[in-house]
Amino acid sequence: MAAVHGHAESHAHGHEHHPSGLMRWVTTTNHKDIGTMYLWFSFVMFLVGGVMALTIRAELFQPGLQVVNPDFFNQMTTLHGLIMVFGAIMPAFVGFANWQIPMMIGAPDMAFPRLNNWSFWLLPPAALLLIISMFVPGGAAAAGWTLYPPLTVQLGMGMDLTIFAIHILGMSSIMGSINIITTILNLRAPGMTLMKMPLFVWTWLITAYLLIAVMPVLAGAVTMLLTDRHFDTHFFNAAGGGDPVLFQHIFWFFGHPEVYIIAIPAFGVISQVIPAFSRKPLFGYASMVYATASIAVLSFLVWAHHMFTVGMPVEAQLYYMYATMLIAVPTGVKVFNWIATMWRGSLTFETPMLFALGFLFLFTIGGLTGLILAITPVDIQLHDTYYVVAHFHYVMVAGALFSAFAGVYFWLPKWTGRMYDERLGKWHFWLSIIFFNVTFFPQHFLGLAGMPRRIPDYALQFADFNMMSSIGAFGFGLSQLLFLYIVLKAIRSGEKAPEKPWEGADSLEWTALPTPAPYHSFETPPVIK
Repeated sequence: MAAVHGHAESHAHGHEHHPSGLMRWVTTTNHKDIGTMYLWFSFVMFLVGGVMALTIRAELFQPGLQVVNPDFFNQMTTLHGLIMVFGAIMPAFVGFANWQIPMMIGAPDMAFPRLNNWSFWLLPPAALLLIISMFVPGGAAAAGWTLYPPLTVQLGMGMDLTIFAIHILGMSSIMGSINIITTILNLRAPGMTLMKMPLFVWTWLITAYLLIAVMPVLAGAVTMLLTDRHFDTHFFNAAGGGDPVLFQHIFWFFGHPEVYIIAIPAFGVISQVIPAFSRKPLFGYASMVYATASIAVLSFLVWAHHMFTVGMPVEAQLYYMYATMLIAVPTGVKVFNWIATMWRGSLTFETPMLFALGFLFLFTIGGLTGLILAITPVDIQLHDTYYVVAHFHYVMVAGALFSAFAGVYFWLPKWTGRMYDERLGKWHFWLSIIFFNVTFFPQHFLGLAGMPRRIPDYALQFADFNMMSSIGAFGFGLSQLLFLYIVLKAIRSGEKAPEKPWEGADSLEWTALPTPAPYHSFETPPVIK
């Protein structure tokens, strides 16, 4: 322990050993620099995945085939999903974790600063592999982000690059999680028990355990795919006695907890923002912790609700239906706690609070459509239609992305020492929420009318809603350029942030911990020089 502290002490004194310029960023072990790199990387990937989504929506603007060929369209659906999940949303929340967790628990840095650096630098090569897969013979995997066999057993070399990319992304997630868990359990300031941690720290502790549990499962699934493709193993190849549905079981055993890996850190951000702008401590802190933990546990028990149409026994369908509905209970606890926090608070509606409220409203709609899809007979009708697309975008975009925006606006003054333009921030919020709903709300109706997802062409009856959806998507995409402008403007020429940018927020018990004390005041053995 002493040796670790000795290393961290020398490391905590800033960048005096570091070369200047680019090399400083490449070799940095400072949690703030690494958090910044995660956030910028995730935003670049968000734009890349966004361009892919706009390619999809441009093709679907009218019936018929006009913009891209069907195979390229399918490549876009695959890459859009993989890049948004593994390249945009997850790294954004890891960026928040890197920036905030050490400061919130009074630690000088993350427990393993070098590992932290490596976790980040695995991401760009993985993203590059995914993007390069478009340019190899046969193109990127055109099987959707779920990579279902038998298609993925037959596709070309792009699939191998995708599998390799997923392995690297998984390594990054596992190492980042080990670091976060170790930091939270070992480097808390004296007196900070687990039940005194800010809720954002709790959500990341739970998320990190989820990641360590499920990333190896995904790695196993894609490795079995790889051996099916090149070594004639026939795990999933029905022609050789394999079972394609086995892949679905393994994939969704990863895939359902993954949904909560994305959502739970978002809950953490919202649980910091809402109390600050309500000028009240969070309502029901302990129940929030237990609700989050129970969501995480239940997420392992419901994976086959993605598979109601594969012909599972009716008893299994019943079990998965009821177990899925059970998740609504702790989620409802969280939503009501957030509302109770605001109840009779002294509310103000700056941009972070607007995004938090947008999250609350739209995430609840996403949760309710999820509850509808949990009903087996309903899901059999709606499976693989645009209703499902609408449902998970309400959870992913209005849930995870809006809370990430809330977090950036909330913490930007702390990170940069400068304020963003509040008027432009509000414009960003209103444009985002309006265009988001124009994009995804009509998709519920498309799904109810029976339009299947992942197809480049459709019947004439779906034309109007698709046109609305595409117009909304381009509006939403362009609104995010305003966000980029707001952040750059704040960094370059924003007004200096006051000591307490959110007036009244300091009255909360744990919104802003003092800067960590120097090492020698911690109750640890003295460092032997």
